[in-house]
Amino acid sequence: MTIATTIRRTAMAGFASAAALLLTGCLLSPGVFTSQLELRKGGSFSYTYDGEIYLLALSKLADLGNAAEDAADEFVEQACYDDETFEEHPCTEKELAQQKSDWEQQAEQRKQEREREAEMTRAMLGGIDPADPEAAQEFAERLQRQAGWESVEYKGDGLFQVNFRIAGKLDYDFVFPTIERLPTFNFFVLAAKRDNGTVRIDAPGFAPQSSGSPFREMMAGMAGATTASEGSAEQDALSAPELNGTFRIVTDGEILANNTDEGPVETPDGSMLEWKVTKRTQVAPTALIKLVD
Repeated sequence: MTIATTIRRTAMAGFASAAALLLTGCLLSPGVFTSQLELRKGGSFSYTYDGEIYLLALSKLADLGNAAEDAADEFVEQACYDDETFEEHPCTEKELAQQKSDWEQQAEQRKQEREREAEMTRAMLGGIDPADPEAAQEFAERLQRQAGWESVEYKGDGLFQVNFRIAGKLDYDFVFPTIERLPTFNFFVLAAKRDNGTVRIDAPGFAPQSSGSPFREMMAGMAGATTASEGSAEQDALSAPELNGTFRIVTDGEILANNTDEGPVETPDGSMLEWKVTKRTQVAPTALIKLVD
């Protein structure tokens, strides 16, 4: 197999993986950040997130789609095998001609598949086209219309610097982030209210290894595959964003369970739980807090 063939197949496989992530809603990833959830007896709460949020579909997805489209529009020789022994052998001129004929007959099907993929991407982004140069600004403006998003600045390559603050009464389950017209499957933090006066907090977005993070695994896998054929420059282009942050919970309630290394620390504002989050984090932050005496 030639290097050129490897590159084309890598591009097509990479886009297929990215499209699969869109279907499962794995669009967002934290970068460098600080975040705090404050819970008070009686149910009042506040939440802050200051730092980076990485949106896959505005980073490499459009580029991958273009690469996959270019790859699909160029004939790639397939391996040939003996019908009886199933051993690979050099393709004959007749076999190559048949391969090319089959490929040409599938041109319309490939076009329709690309159109479906593009439509799916726009639908998952609430109508935003990641290939549009104005897509990032449109996304930022959409965020700033929502309560809590005090500032949203696009830094390029799918990376947004955000300042989020919200407060209220925990009469409902709280999820962050929620973005208008986007799926919320891969949330960072969930505070789930129970009917016995307790709140369970889970932060799956702050633990790449424990959650399996298909986003980061896909990006790393593509970087490795592409590097093998094109060099380290492509690896840098496809690497996942840095994950480095701190998540805290502060409460005057009773901490029934948590998975911090040090346990609660007493502060003037109440008991504090703290997690340092990096790419080496093994366990997603979780806690159970009683807010009713």
